[in-house]
Order: sequence, then C-alpha cells, then structure tokens
Amino acid sequence: MALRGTNQETGRPYNRRIVLEAIRLRGPTTRGDIARSVGLTVQTVSTIVRELEDEGLILSVQKAPEGRGIPPSALTINPDGGHALGIHVTPLGIEAAVVNLRGDVVDSVRREVLNVAPGEAFSIIADMVTQLKASPHCGRLLGAGVALPGPFDVESMSFVGSTTMIGWKNVDIRQHLADATGLPAFIENDMAAAALGEQLYGLGQQLSNYYYLFFSVGLGGAVMHDGSVMRGAWGNAGEIGHIPAVPDGEACPCGNRGCLERYLSLDAFERRGLPADEWVQEIAPFFRNAIRTIENLFDPETIVLGGLAPLPLLHQLTTLVDGLDNSISARAHRAHPRVVLASDCQHSALRGAAALAVFGVLSPRYGQMFETLEKGNNE
Repeated sequence: MALRGTNQETGRPYNRRIVLEAIRLRGPTTRGDIARSVGLTVQTVSTIVRELEDEGLILSVQKAPEGRGIPPSALTINPDGGHALGIHVTPLGIEAAVVNLRGDVVDSVRREVLNVAPGEAFSIIADMVTQLKASPHCGRLLGAGVALPGPFDVESMSFVGSTTMIGWKNVDIRQHLADATGLPAFIENDMAAAALGEQLYGLGQQLSNYYYLFFSVGLGGAVMHDGSVMRGAWGNAGEIGHIPAVPDGEACPCGNRGCLERYLSLDAFERRGLPADEWVQEIAPFFRNAIRTIENLFDPETIVLGGLAPLPLLHQLTTLVDGLDNSISARAHRAHPRVVLASDCQHSALRGAAALAVFGVLSPRYGQMFETLEKGNNE
C-alpha cells in the first residue's frame, strides 16, 4: 500500500495518520525518509512528529555515529503510547482485549455466552471493560472497536440465523458500545476487522492484495486491495458464505437453499458431528470450489485463512490446497502459496477492531479528540 500525504493545510489531520502509519511500518526511520516516502515536505513531517512526540505516540532514538557529524534521530512507534479496546461478539461468546499501538494483545478476557441478547451483551462488555481498565498493562485508552458477524444492512441476512447474532437488528450498537466503555466507539463486521488486523499487524505487511477467508460460526471473507478493505456498494464485498454451493440444497436462514456456509463453517461442522479429519475430507470439494471461486473473482496474491475455528482444524483445511484444480491463480512462479494460515487466527478480529479505534481517533473527524481523552481519563 502506498502511503501518500497531502500538502494542503486542510489535510493535516489526515497527514498525522499517514505519518504515524509510516513510522509504525518503517521505524526506526528518519524525518527525511518519511517525507520522501509519503510525499510531504520535511517541514510538514517535522511539525507532525513534534505533535506525535508530545502526545507520547512515537519515540525519538539517537542513532550511533557512523562517520562525521551527528546522525539524525530515528523515529519509532511507542507501543505503550496508547491502547485501544478490541471487542469481538459472536454467537459463541464475547472476547475483549487491550491492544497497544504495535498491535500486541497485552491483556484479554473472554465470556462463554451463547447467542447473547444485546442488553445482556453490553452489560457483560461493561464489566469486561472495567476489568481491563484495571489491568496493570492498560495505559491511555484511545477508543473501543467492536466486531460482529456480517453482512450488515441486508434485510434477509443481517442478524438472522444460527451463524450470526439473532435479535440484534435495529440496535444502535455504536451508541451502546460508547455507553458501555466511555470511549469513542467504532463498529465493523468481523470479516473486515480480521482482514484489517492481518493487514496492519500480520501478513499484510508483505502483501497488499489478498482475500481473508474468515472461517467462523458462519463463513465470510473480505478482499484487501492495495492495503485497504474493498467495500462494494453497500459495504459487504467479498461475502462468500451465501454463494450457491448445492442446487436445491440445504435450507439457509437467508431464504435460499444450498448456501456455502451450510456446508463449510463451524456451524456445519457441529451439526455434522463427525471427527475433524473425517469432516475435512467430506467437505474438501466445497473448500476447493470456494478457493477457486475466490481466485477467479479477485485474483489475489494469496488467500489468508483465519477465524474462530480451532487451529488444528484450520491447519487441516490448508492441506486441501494440494488437490486444487486450475484457476487464474495456478501459476508456476508464485511468491506465496495459494492458501496460507493467518498470522494470528484467534486475535485478528480483535486487533482489527482495536485498530478501528486507533485510526478513527486519529482521523479528521476526531481532530480534537486527545484533549477530550486526557480529560476523561483523568476524571
């Protein structure tokens, strides 16, 4: 992904975000290197760097001399300069974590609650947040992000059926999260959040165009294009769980029959009741067809497999690539396998949800947020 700033004065909040991301990705780095890489003047970068240093978000380290003169100081992200809360709500339970600016999960808590209703969920979240705020690993909190099963805003699919959050339709999730946490609140579907978490803190630092296949209670995915989540007209691009897999097949809560996630998901695994290795062999044709479909539609560098499924099950699924047939991705000189395991399967959605909060607070809509944060955290 090419990070590019703007030298227009109105773009300064955006430039702060770009400079901070450049330091996170390339640090230790210098002001001059940042200016050249993002297309800003050294003066503009220096002004932003001073602000970020004053806020404790970055650190300046003096390089060891390599010749005559004093070398320029190197800039690096301050992992403890700020934290965000990442929250993942699923039909199986709720997990919340404190994530630092480097993307490390420094503390987390989980509650096993099946198909929890909104009122109870946010009461649990409030208790979890209180517990996490008391953690010795929790510093200044920038915001909170929550990830939930998608797709969103689709009448026949959103919050309908066993693979999603039944009863959450028409709930003001963002406001409930803000009330439960006392922080700026952000919301995303868990597929896109997981893809964002992988982009920022995992394999995405090597890749810019890939598909994140999110194997959870249901089945979904998100397309990463040039380092950003491809949204589509209504924000649900890459949704694969409801593509037709079996003509006139098993009935799906969405109203159709034979949807892929009825055969390929944790829900399908539990309903089938087979040992994992037997089930993997049974669904191998569905998995391989899904991989070829994704490849032919999106031409990704690779497909990243992650989600809530146990790691041994995900590992078994990745072995199915050995039987993959031809597609536009079946080329001899690939830099990466056609399917790879996510770098942090269990935490990708949490880290992505937290990243929403970090970047949301640093975005133009929250230009004065730090004053509010400091006041709120000191009360």
